[in-house]
Amino acid sequence: MTDFTTYQSPFSWRYGSLAMRQIWSEHRKRLLWRKIWVALAETQAEYGLVRPEQAADLRAHAEEINLPRALQIEAEIHHDLMAEVRVFAEQAQMGGGIIHFGATSMDVEDNADALRLRESLDLTMDGLRELLRALHRHLMEQADTPLIAFTHIQPAEPSTLGYRLGQYAQDLLEDYQNLQTARKNIRGKGFKGAVGTSASYAELLGAENLAAFEQLLSEKLDLPFYPVATQTYPRKQDYSVLSILAGLAQSLYKMAFDLRLLQSPPIGELSEPFGSKQVGSSAMPFKRNPIRAEKIDSLGRYLAQLPRIAWDNAAHSLLERTLDDSANRRTILPEAFLAADEMLHTLREIVTGLRINEQAIRRNLDIYGPFAATERILMAAVRAGANRQEMHEIIRAHSMTAWDAIRSGEPNPLVENLSKDAHILQFLSSEQIRAWMDYTHHVGNAPEKAREMARAIEAALGEQS
Repeated sequence: MTDFTTYQSPFSWRYGSLAMRQIWSEHRKRLLWRKIWVALAETQAEYGLVRPEQAADLRAHAEEINLPRALQIEAEIHHDLMAEVRVFAEQAQMGGGIIHFGATSMDVEDNADALRLRESLDLTMDGLRELLRALHRHLMEQADTPLIAFTHIQPAEPSTLGYRLGQYAQDLLEDYQNLQTARKNIRGKGFKGAVGTSASYAELLGAENLAAFEQLLSEKLDLPFYPVATQTYPRKQDYSVLSILAGLAQSLYKMAFDLRLLQSPPIGELSEPFGSKQVGSSAMPFKRNPIRAEKIDSLGRYLAQLPRIAWDNAAHSLLERTLDDSANRRTILPEAFLAADEMLHTLREIVTGLRINEQAIRRNLDIYGPFAATERILMAAVRAGANRQEMHEIIRAHSMTAWDAIRSGEPNPLVENLSKDAHILQFLSSEQIRAWMDYTHHVGNAPEKAREMARAIEAALGEQS
């Protein structure tokens, strides 16, 4: 049970899934360390450097993590990895004497971190797939639903709800592809010793055997290795991964921010789920604050800053390595994934339970849609012989009158006024004007594009609708 009498990171209990926390737990890290020590011992046994029964003994005790004992030893020696070596050696008395033979700390730690990066990317892609599936449903269902689109946060022209959601899906699909690429490119340091020259292993095996030795370890761990590394794997890898996570956060942030705007009652078209017993405000009982979307944006703002730290770690890794990245990597790697994990989970909740206010969508479209349709009247009148500049001024004057009426809380009179204008009636009939002013169909190819995006999601996820 979490001890709340001392500081706990919100990522330890509030944000992120249990599965993501487990990947970045001390327990999981030490299990991976032991997995790597076992693989190293078994490979060395194949080269006759250790006895097979010693490697087997290590495998038999590999899951016996004893953190209290390890922390007790670490308090004395101030080295977490060597403390784990000593605990492991106490448990595996036959094989304990050959643990970490020929290795340096980062041969173990960096390969373990690479494995955790890959596991975390897999879990992140799982979450993003679920979100894309939820968006896919809305794309198909709302492809034809007309609404008023906004530019400069001002009413512009009609679009469809499916097309609006399609822009979010398109960004997230690109993020998904970037995550796939990042996952494919994850590499470990390999087993290259203190400065990356593999000198210690060359002493044990002979330089002619180094390539085969490292390849066998790569196969045992199912992890490709960098061909060139120093004491660590290149910290550029951390920067690349965190930058892709920040890119994902950007996409999630934008959709959440838009939902916050759209949930505001003056627009009121979409809103996040709100529980029957949920409290919106301690002071104002009527409030229905978009707290889920706000949480996404808050975490996104944090995650966006982490690549800068990873950038510094890579740029400041002087010569064959410095240790000034170690402390912050304990934080930025897990918290970047945990923040992304929480953002994905929360937005998936919102999209799955999205509340679509059809009345508000129609109301806004009826108020502002007629303005967008005036271009159709202008083009039709000019085709019928009207002077383009004169017609533009007539329509502009009617539009300004209509805006004044809307600001006064009156219905939009634009369609009625245009259909009665004597000058326009010289070129178009009242029935033609009303037909051209049917703004609900002035959506171009938005419905088809929304369905295309849905099919792109199906293709990317390997699914059929």
